[in-house]
Amino acid sequence: MLADSRVTAVLPVVDLERARKFYEEKLGLQAGDAPGGVMFECGHGSQLVLYHRDSPTKADHTAAGWEVDDVEKVVKDLREKGVVFEQYEMTDEQGIATMGGVKGAWFKDSEGNILSVVQFE
Repeated sequence: MLADSRVTAVLPVVDLERARKFYEEKLGLQAGDAPGGVMFECGHGSQLVLYHRDSPTKADHTAAGWEVDDVEKVVKDLREKGVVFEQYEMTDEQGIATMGGVKGAWFKDSEGNILSVVQFE
């Protein structure tokens, strides 16, 4: 039933303007208006929507992720823009984990949402 439908990630933020600035300046996304928030168009018709909430996120898991062709390059480029990657037991010094044929790295947005970039081989 939903297999052919697009999916959109929707994330809470405390400071909508601060978050918008992070997504535009650090991640290079272009913002548009969404009811009660901000919407970013991403690849292949996918979307990321941010909405204001008074309390910060409590999620301790990956809330949204981007599939990329070269995770090392993306991590390097994002680091140059000031993005800090999380260090977990399974990650290397750059914050990249290799799990079989998958490479991934995690970072937090300005509001504490955990985001990822992932490369499938």
